[in-house]
Amino acid sequence: MTTGRTQQYGPPMITRYLPVPGGRIAYDIQGAGPLVLLVPGMGDLRAAYRFLTPTLVDAGYMVVSVDLRGHGDGDASFAAYGDVETASDITSLLSRLGAPAVVVGNSMRAGAAVIVAAETPDLVDGLVFVGPFVRQSASSTAFSRLFLRMLVARPWAAAAWKAYLPNLYAGNRPAHFPDYRDTVIAAIKRPSYSRAFNLTTRTGHGHAGARLAAVTAPTLVVMGEKDPDFSDPKKGCRLDQSNRGRDHRHDRGRGPLPAVATTGTHIGGHHSIPRHHKDARLAPRRAPPRPRPAQRVDRRA
Repeated sequence: MTTGRTQQYGPPMITRYLPVPGGRIAYDIQGAGPLVLLVPGMGDLRAAYRFLTPTLVDAGYMVVSVDLRGHGDGDASFAAYGDVETASDITSLLSRLGAPAVVVGNSMRAGAAVIVAAETPDLVDGLVFVGPFVRQSASSTAFSRLFLRMLVARPWAAAAWKAYLPNLYAGNRPAHFPDYRDTVIAAIKRPSYSRAFNLTTRTGHGHAGARLAAVTAPTLVVMGEKDPDFSDPKKGCRLDQSNRGRDHRHDRGRGPLPAVATTGTHIGGHHSIPRHHKDARLAPRRAPPRPRPAQRVDRRA
């Protein structure tokens, strides 16, 4: 365990490492209570949740923030960086912690959370998606995918991402955003990490889309009305045809990341995280769950 190289905001945190096939992923633990796992989006760091984490800790949750493989304080030695691989990392981390969690997934990594919830439902008490990509986009063409790969090719990947990041923070940007953006870009510029970032952009969501119907966990979807990745953010809330057990929230005048980065709103301030049967509005129409025994999260990881 070490002090994280990319965690420069708020009180110092201990970076913990979990060995998985191909390398290690980095994470930290704060607070005590029911477990919440925070998974950032592509090209971001677990520090993206630096404002949300204290709100959840104060509300009585144990919060685990994790870096994606090839991002942040983890390794960039992996051969693949897609939804299936990230789902495997999340499953390994939750198994190591020894307790089920509400999994918060942002952007592309919501697809990985879908796979975990569908294939290992005992590990997932609920889902929160922020600007989620959970199925293959109908507008995704061979040309658009090729254009994206060229845009984030290694010679100019960091510069392209630096120019695009402000679009994800439409509305009120968090404090010290320029400094945080510089930290994100510096992380991408490290040897091997620009390659990992480029490979992450090639993620397809076909497997996640195929597993959507198998998800039974209560789910909250949060969309920013100025999300540049969705021509119609309201349609982005529609995870399936039935919307059974789903709750949808819109942040007016915002992009996707202020919902992650700012204190309060929806996820923390309104206590909308599914917490066993805490919020009956989010629960699917099924028999109520039996009370769980007290959770004991393994902090030795």
